[in-house]
Amino acid sequence: MHRAMQTRLFETRDDAELLSASAAVLQDLGFQIEESVQDVGFLRATKERSAREYGQDIGRFFTFLLSLGHVIMPVDLHQKIAATLVARPVNPEATRHEVRIMFYRVVWKGDGQADRNYIPPGEQKMEMLRDPALYQQFFAKLSKAVFLEPFTL
Repeated sequence: MHRAMQTRLFETRDDAELLSASAAVLQDLGFQIEESVQDVGFLRATKERSAREYGQDIGRFFTFLLSLGHVIMPVDLHQKIAATLVARPVNPEATRHEVRIMFYRVVWKGDGQADRNYIPPGEQKMEMLRDPALYQQFFAKLSKAVFLEPFTL
């Protein structure tokens, strides 16, 4: 299921245009391209955001209050969202290309007071983003950028 959400096929011979359009779409979505290897159809991009969610501070306050000040619950402070994309031909004539993108994030936790530049070991988590809307948005923009209609596997 995840692979189907992350992958689309495009009928095109122009793999360079497909990779270039993918980079442009990621930049439109607020990502910065960190690595691009056109020979193998690879892109890696990231963006940084606050990771605080509604209700975290309220839950933290009540935990502190109910523990009589003995427990300080860590909160999500900062996150880096990353995208890794691979575009490759799937037939010998190179007329059909598969584009697979995976979004994931690294979240740093803290007590809410700590310096963002200091992250104690073990105070981070990495997780795959599985929101179908994120992948649909990317592929919709990509298909418009290359004037091609994608199809799923």
